[in-house]
Amino acid sequence: MKLYRYIYLAIAVIILASCESTPKSQPNAIPATPLQKTVTLDQNFKIASGQTLYVPVYSHIYHHNRQEVFELAATLSIRNTDLTNPIIITSVRYYNSEGKLIKQYLERPIQLDALASTDFFINRNDTSGGLGANFIVEWVAQTEISEPIVEAVMIGTDFQQGISFISPGRVIKSQNNDKRSPLK
Repeated sequence: MKLYRYIYLAIAVIILASCESTPKSQPNAIPATPLQKTVTLDQNFKIASGQTLYVPVYSHIYHHNRQEVFELAATLSIRNTDLTNPIIITSVRYYNSEGKLIKQYLERPIQLDALASTDFFINRNDTSGGLGANFIVEWVAQTEISEPIVEAVMIGTDFQQGISFISPGRVIKSQNNDKRSPLK
């Protein structure tokens, strides 16, 4: 009788030891992103096209008759849709509900090669933007190109409830065939 107990125990140990455990991601860990390719725009840089975009971002939404707040993380995604030409992102600024600048994300312009993308993240716990937060994104290119896709993706989860949605950017200013440099 005791022999069966040892056999069952040995089988259980073998089964448990053969199970492959996957490492759990840390809740606050942010995966590394590729380095952004910074560029310098000089007086010889000729703008053929460019835009300023307004992208609504929601740090939270109300539910239960505005009695409770559901906090959201937000990712601003900028995607170059042109098949052959790069674009230059000259500015990414984050504003709060009152229109006050919260954060300037770029110290220098960055280049997005053909079909490349980049993103900027706002932590779920960062409620500095409020319900009416927004990004202002500015880009330029030296040739006529396919317009980039610029949108915010918001997501939040609590217990067994989750929500996610996108908010597309809207062009508020366009530059076409302008011979001026973006530098002031």
